[in-house]
Amino acid sequence: MGINLYSKTANVLILLSLTLLVGCRDSRPDRVPVSGQVLIDGQPLTQGYIRLIAKNARPSGGRIGPDGHFQLGCFEKDDGAVLGTHKVTVSATEQLSSTSQRWLVPPKYGNPETSGLTATIDGPTDSLKIELSWEGGAPYVEHYDAGE
Repeated sequence: MGINLYSKTANVLILLSLTLLVGCRDSRPDRVPVSGQVLIDGQPLTQGYIRLIAKNARPSGGRIGPDGHFQLGCFEKDDGAVLGTHKVTVSATEQLSSTSQRWLVPPKYGNPETSGLTATIDGPTDSLKIELSWEGGAPYVEHYDAGE
């Protein structure tokens, strides 16, 4: 009785391939699709960037479109956010010249420690609403020294 080396090699390769396929799961944390809208004083924010900062995971972020809508990505474009409660930041400026920019949202929203914003992601959502306010203020122009 001879051993069929070809058959044994083929079986080993098939078994190895199946093991790799089963074990080839994305080792990144689970993410869910997240999209929504950013409003400032009840009106859509027309540009900017939003970030959700998880306590023990990579942040998610996305650009804000002209209608205030965004879609988040964590590791890849539009792959969502990890589950949990996140600090939220929103930043939006318009560069006017090499020495001036217009703030479209109060600067406090750009810092996770001062934004006062949180979002809890407990599953996929397309309706996350982030509401900002000028609290009686308005967009303003900041001038700065180009040498800074």
